[in-house]
Amino acid sequence: MSVNDTAHSDKFAWNRQVYHRLKVALSLGLRRQILVAVCDDLTLRNQVAARLHSTLAYPVGQVLYQPSNTQEASTPAYPRLVTLRLNLSDPNPIAQINQWLVNYPPPIVGVSKDNPGRSLPVPAFQIVGVEQLTKQPVAMQRLFLHYLRLTEQHLSSPESSSFLESSLLLWVSRPWLYAIQQSAPQFWRCRTGVFVFAGEPTPTTRTKNSPERFSGSRNLDVGDIEQVAWEEAVSGDDFPVEEIDFAIQTPVNRGHKPQDPSPIKSELFVPETFEEEARARDKVNISNTPQPPRLSHISKELTELVLATLNSAIAHDQNQNESVQVQELLEEIDSLHSTKAAPETLAAAYHRLGNLYRLRIEQGQTNLENLMVAILAYQEAITHDESSPQVPDILNDLGTLYWMLYRTPPNSEEGQSYIEQGIEFYQLALKLISPETHPETYARVQNNLGTAYGDLARFSHAGENWQKAVAAYREALNFRTAEMEPLKYAATQNNLGTAYWHLAQYNQPMEHLKNAIVAYSLALAYYNPEQEPLKYGMIQNNIGTAHWNLAQYENPGANLQLAVDAYGEALKYRTPAHVPAACAATQNNLGTAYWHLSNQPQITKEERQKFLELCINAYEESLSLAHSLNGAALSFDIFATHNNLGLAHYNLATDQFLNGDKTARSQHLESALDNHLQALNGLTQKPEAYQTTFNYVVKTIRAFHNELGIQGQNLALSKVPGHLLPEILPKL
Repeated sequence: MSVNDTAHSDKFAWNRQVYHRLKVALSLGLRRQILVAVCDDLTLRNQVAARLHSTLAYPVGQVLYQPSNTQEASTPAYPRLVTLRLNLSDPNPIAQINQWLVNYPPPIVGVSKDNPGRSLPVPAFQIVGVEQLTKQPVAMQRLFLHYLRLTEQHLSSPESSSFLESSLLLWVSRPWLYAIQQSAPQFWRCRTGVFVFAGEPTPTTRTKNSPERFSGSRNLDVGDIEQVAWEEAVSGDDFPVEEIDFAIQTPVNRGHKPQDPSPIKSELFVPETFEEEARARDKVNISNTPQPPRLSHISKELTELVLATLNSAIAHDQNQNESVQVQELLEEIDSLHSTKAAPETLAAAYHRLGNLYRLRIEQGQTNLENLMVAILAYQEAITHDESSPQVPDILNDLGTLYWMLYRTPPNSEEGQSYIEQGIEFYQLALKLISPETHPETYARVQNNLGTAYGDLARFSHAGENWQKAVAAYREALNFRTAEMEPLKYAATQNNLGTAYWHLAQYNQPMEHLKNAIVAYSLALAYYNPEQEPLKYGMIQNNIGTAHWNLAQYENPGANLQLAVDAYGEALKYRTPAHVPAACAATQNNLGTAYWHLSNQPQITKEERQKFLELCINAYEESLSLAHSLNGAALSFDIFATHNNLGLAHYNLATDQFLNGDKTARSQHLESALDNHLQALNGLTQKPEAYQTTFNYVVKTIRAFHNELGIQGQNLALSKVPGHLLPEILPKL
C-alpha cells in the first residue's frame, strides 16, 4: 500500500472505512502482524485507539473463561488487545511488550487431573505516544528508530521474544512515518499493513505530566429514549401513509410503532454503602489542583483512561473533590498491589473505583472514557475475587455498561458487538444466582437481558431475538411482582408489551397484539397520571398503537375506536407545552386512526364526514407542532404526514356523498394540493416516494377540473412551481 497526502473530500466516510479495515485486521488474531496506523489528528487517534480497545480488548466469551467441566475453576479476565503508551525515557516497544507479558503472563486454562491445560493467546498490542518523541532529545529519537531496526532480528529469532505471537499496531504521525521509512527500513519491510486516517495535524503542546485525552468525551443524554413512530400501512393510492415507502400498494398488516420500552434503560445495582460514599465525597475540602498520581502496579490501559478523565474534569471545571477521591483510590490500589494484599481486598478497591465512575455515568457523564474505566475496574474486581457475593451484581452492571456503549455514538459499526457482550455478561450473572435466593437481582438481570435482546433484534434475527426478549421479560415478572416493586413491575410490563408488539410483526399477529394490550394495561394500572403523567401518556399511546394494529385483523370498528380513545387519553398528558415532539407523534397516530374509521363500510355519510374532519384536525395539530420544533428529531415522517393530510382533504372534496358547495370543495382541494406540494419538495432525494407524491399532485389537479371546471384547473396550475408544469401538463 502506498502512503500519500491525498486530501479526502469525505473524511468521515474515509476514516470509517479505514477504521473498519483496521479493526478486521486486528480481529483476525493472526500471529506476527506489524500494522502501522498513520494519523496526524491526535483527537481522532485517541478516539480510534480507545474504540479499538473497548471493542477488542475483552471480546464475548473471553471476558470470563467458563469451562465446560463444572469441576474446573474459571479463569480471570485476560485481554485480547493491550494499549501501551511508549516509554519516552527508553522508547523500546519490544521491551515494553515483553515486560507486560512478564507481569501479566497468559493464564493456563483447562487444567485437570488428566489435562495439563493450555495457555490463553498472547494479546495484540497497540503502541501510542510516538509523536511525543518530537519533544525529546535527538539521541532519544534515534534510539527509538534503532529499536525498530532490531525488530527484524526478533522476527527471525522467535525464541528470543514472544511479543509477535499475535499483532503489533504502531500509531505514528506522518513525519514519523517518513522517518521510519528512511531510517528503519528493516522494520518498514516487515510491515503487514498501513492504515492512513485523514485529519489535520494537532500541535503537541501537552507535557509529560499532562497526557492527551485518550478519546473523545462527548456527553450522551441517557434519559428515556422515546420512539413513538409506527410502521407503514398502505392500502391503495389513496391511503394516508405514515412512512414514505410509497411503492408498496398492497395492505401491510403493520401499524403504529409503540413507544420503545425506554424505561429500557437498564438498571444498575447500587449498594447502600456506595450511596454513603457518594454523599461523603462532597464533604472533602481541597484547595489545590489534583496532580496525576505515580502508579507502577496498575495496568497502563486503566491508568491512561483514568488520567484522561481527571484531565477532562479539570478542563471542564468539574467537581475536584471527586478527582481527589479517584486519585486517592488509585494510590490505595497501587499500594495494595505493592504490598501483595489479599485478593478480596484488591477486588473491593477496584469495585469502589468502578462504583465511582458508575456514579458519574448515572449523573449524565456518559462518555467513552468513563464507561471504559468502569468496565475495566469491574473486570479487575472479578479477576481478583471471583467468589465474591457481589459478582452477579457486577456482571449485571458490566452488561449494562456495554449496553450503554452501544447507545454512545458513534456506534454503527460496534453496536452489535457491544450488545452481544452485554448479553454475555447478563447470562454469566444468571448462571451464578438462583431466582429463589436472589429474586431481586435475578429479575433485574432478566429485565436487562430482555432489553438487550430487543436492541440486538435491530441487527439480526429480529423475530428470534424479540421472542427471546419476551421470554426474558416474562421470566423477570415471575419474580418482580406488583406487590414488591409496583413501578418496576409496571416498567417491565411496558417492556413486555412492546416486545410482544414487535413480535407480532413476524408471526402470530393477533395473539401477540392481544398479549401486548394485556401487558400495557397491567403496566398502566400502576402509573398515577397525576404523579407520572408522561409515562402514563406513553403507555396510553402504546395501547392505542396495539389496538390500531389489531384492527387490521379483527373487529376493525371497535378496535379503531379503542385506539382513538387511548390516543385521546394520551394527549391529555402529552401536551405541546411539556413534550411537543411526543404530542405531535400521538396526534399523527390519532389522525391515521380517524382516517381508518372514516373508511369503515358500515358508517353513515355524516359519520364519515365527521371522522375525516377529525382526521384533518389531528394531522394539522401534528404538523403545526412539528414545524415549530425547528428541525428537532421527530419519530414520524413529516412529509408522509403532509401527504396524509392532503389525501384527507382530497376525499372531503371529492366524496359524492358529502354535502358541500364549490367554495368548500375548492378550499379542500387547495389544501390537498398545498400539502402534496410540500411533501414533494422534501422528497427530491427519494425517487420512488417523489414519483408517488407527484402522482397525487396530478390527481388533485384533475379533481380541480372535474369539480370546478377549467377555472379550477387554472387555479391549481397557478399554485404549481413553474419547473413542474412541463411534466404535469401532458398528464392532464
